[in-house]
This record gives sequence, C-alpha cells and structure tokens, in this order.
Amino acid sequence: MIISEEVRNFVNSCENELTEEFKKIDALCDKNSMNVLNAFHNNKISEAHFNSTTGYGYGDIGREAIENVFAEVLGAEDSLVRNQLISGSHALNVCLFALLRPNDTMLSISGLPYDTLHEVIGIKENNSSLKSFGINYEQIDLVNDDFDYKTIKEKISNKKYKLIEIQRSKGYSTRKSLSLEKLEKVIKIIKEIDKDVIVMVDNCYCEFVTEKSPLHVGADIIVGSLIKNLGGGIAPNGAYIAGRKDLVELASERLTLPGEGKEVGPTLGINRSLLQGLFFAPSVVASSLKTAVLTSKVLEKLGYDVEPRYNEERVDIVQNIIFKDPKLLVKYCQAIQAAAPIDAFALPLPSDMPGYDDQIIMASGSFTQGSSIELSCDGPMREPFIAYQQGGLTYNYGKIAVMYACEYLKIKV
Repeated sequence: MIISEEVRNFVNSCENELTEEFKKIDALCDKNSMNVLNAFHNNKISEAHFNSTTGYGYGDIGREAIENVFAEVLGAEDSLVRNQLISGSHALNVCLFALLRPNDTMLSISGLPYDTLHEVIGIKENNSSLKSFGINYEQIDLVNDDFDYKTIKEKISNKKYKLIEIQRSKGYSTRKSLSLEKLEKVIKIIKEIDKDVIVMVDNCYCEFVTEKSPLHVGADIIVGSLIKNLGGGIAPNGAYIAGRKDLVELASERLTLPGEGKEVGPTLGINRSLLQGLFFAPSVVASSLKTAVLTSKVLEKLGYDVEPRYNEERVDIVQNIIFKDPKLLVKYCQAIQAAAPIDAFALPLPSDMPGYDDQIIMASGSFTQGSSIELSCDGPMREPFIAYQQGGLTYNYGKIAVMYACEYLKIKV
C-alpha cells in the first residue's frame, strides 16, 4: 500500500478539525464501558462461565449468565443470546413468527423494512412468509425523515394491530436513521392509544452509539446481530432478542420448541467469545464512529454529499457517501477492500445476492464472514449510487483505509 504524503497531510488536517467530535465519542465510550463492567460484576462473571456444552445444552450456566448480562446492559427483563441465531435478519424472522398469529396485522411505521425481510413478511412472494400463514402487513412511510404522527394516530385509533415494527437504521434507503428521541415520542403516542400493541425495534447497527437502548424509552422488544456492534468483532456469529420476559420466552420457543425454550441450546464453546466481544464492544463502536466521522469529513471536503455530516447526531455506525455515479461507487468499495486485512487482493464486483432485488457491490475483508462491525462498505447498484460504510475494529486501521480510498480513487486533494 502506497499512500502519498499529499493524501496523508490532507487526511491529517481533516482529523485535526475533529477534536471536539472525538471527545464526545470518548465520553460516550466511557459511560458504555462502565455499564458493561457493572453488568459483569453484578452477574459475578467467572471463568466457569466460559465452559462449553454440547447436545441439548442442558444446565449451561455460561449461557444463562450471558443472557443476564445482555439483559442488564440493554435494559431488558430478559434476553435470548444465541449462536443458533445466525444473523440479525434471522432473529427478526424468529421474533415476528413468535409474536404474530394468523389474522394478526403487523404495521411498519418506518417505511419499507430492510431488503432481507421482504420475503419474510411476504412483500415479495414466498411460500414460507408471514403472509402465507395469514398474517397481514401494513406500512406507513416516514415524512421528512420523521414518523408520520398524524397517520399513525389515525391508523391505530381505528384498527387493532398486534405488532408495530420500527427499523432504526436506514438500511439501503436514502432516509436518515431514527434517533431515540423520535422513538420515545412515537412510542408514547402509540401506548396512549393502545397499551397492548407490541412495539418491536430492529436495533441493528445502533447499540452503544448512544448510552440508552430503545427499551429505555418504551419499546417492548428489540433485536440485533452479534457480528455487528455488540459482538465487538470477536463474536464469530449470533444475534440477540431482548425485552419483556413473556415476549422473549415466546421467541425462545420459536427458536427451539414449545415447552423447552431457553432451557436448551448448546453453546459449543462460544461463551468466552460472546462475553469478551461484549466487553470490547463500547471501544470498538467508538472506533467505528470515529472512522465514520473522519470519512464524512474527508469525503465532504472532496466535494461529495455525505449523510450524516461529520458533526451531526449519529444514531448508528453507518456512513453514507452519495456518489451519483456507479463507477465511483464500485471504485470506492474496491478501495476499502484493498485496505482490508483479509482478501485484500480480491476485487469486489456488483453481483446478485440472496434476499436482494438489485445487484450489490460489497467490500468486506473481515475476520468473520459478513461482519459489519469490521470495516466494510457496500451498496445496491441503483440510483443515487450510495456507498454504505460501517465498522472499524480500531480507528487507526479505519484511518488508513480512508487515506487509501483517497489514493485509490486518484482524487486530487
């Protein structure tokens, strides 16, 4: 990797202008680290909790301790944290099938959900979808990157909904991600009209970006992936479902089987990785945020549209760069791949991927396949050709990747 002195000086000058933003991130990391450490202490985590189980996984004290720690950190009554949950999308699927019954209606109030849920819900036809089981779906789009409070009030005042789904992160859309302040406002409105409706939040990419979780502001249940924020780059797979105890129990019985629920599920040697990943997570998320802030500053100075801007409030670890040119989107992703520790020699090209309608360009030279807490960059090949960058295990490696991207794109700085 050859990075010119001109590029180094330019990126360093951008970095020097980010002192105040980085101080805010460090302060947040301190608070979240303290919360995690307190949860470890309160649950008396010891080396015995690293032990593994096989087969049915009966009596796994480590598994139980992990779920208690996650519940405390997230502000939940209970949690389900399992390596049998293979992704955030899988956990969302399990949760939706656990909580909904034939003739129930779910309502998305954050617009169209992420692409991989389209076949789960039945937006795109699939014989295994919720729709095929007689479960209905309705949607309310956002208005100016905020909830459509008027329509939400009208809908839930005139019709019974079993579950309301909110996706905080933007996914592959052009909207802004949703803050906890907005969540708190809309959940209060919802609960004043119907206290029994289940509010489920897709919290992927958002953990530890703020001090609180959606459960602290009224959500009933939240879902996330362990190869994103809370895995700290150490968890090799897995996901979590956390919230009200009765809802978590239903989810556990959908993942395993009725009558056994959380009592089964072998950990197969993963306990130490999950605990250590959570321990590192506040620091790793802070590194991801610093990488995103630097990226935003550098690319904006180079004349590109970015979202969020370097000094705007952040809700997740995702940084958008709007290229408006398919060639530049591909080139940027190739640059991020070339700066990766794994498969740096590979050349990402747009291709078909399961669960997506558009071809996807994806750079992910990660130690864990598909890990997006490690520096990665991807996007659908559709206008306005946005690169969705996320992650960064350490800020130092993230900074190198940003410099290399400038060099790789042959951008005049």
